[in-house]
Amino acid sequence: MKWRVVLEPDPETGDWVVWCPELPGCTSAGETEEEALENIQEAIALYIEPAPGSLLFKRANRSS
Repeated sequence: MKWRVVLEPDPETGDWVVWCPELPGCTSAGETEEEALENIQEAIALYIEPAPGSLLFKRANRSS
């Protein structure tokens, strides 16, 4: 699945900031554009990964 991201230079630090508008709070940064884009890929993967507890809860409900 592809997600839209916004990549901008941070004028205060010179680093690159990046965020995914469709995933509130999913942000990252890097010293280079490439590093920031790699970091946001990991952040998105972690954002959409289900929490371990939620999987256990769903399994418990199915067996009921």
